[in-house]
Amino acid sequence: MADLLNSQDIKTSLKRVPEWEHEKKHIERSFEFDDFSDSIDFVNSVAEIAEEDEHHPDIDIRFNKVRLSLSTHSEGGLTEKDFDLAEKIDTLVEV
Repeated sequence: MADLLNSQDIKTSLKRVPEWEHEKKHIERSFEFDDFSDSIDFVNSVAEIAEEDEHHPDIDIRFNKVRLSLSTHSEGGLTEKDFDLAEKIDTLVEV
């Protein structure tokens, strides 16, 4: 079980993943690729990381755009697991 982060903890953790936006009970980020195939390759890489961490993002794929949303659903909000996964996902793309 992971502990929910308070607003100050969230603010601090967001500094680790500056491309991600805080939206109520989740953080999200959009990615854009050259084509659909690149989007799917990215999603497959995210899936591998998510499976290893046993923590899964919500994923929206729109041709060459992918939006990821992270939240610890079992806790009803954001935990350290969300920010750890966001950091790992960020390593898949050049910022």
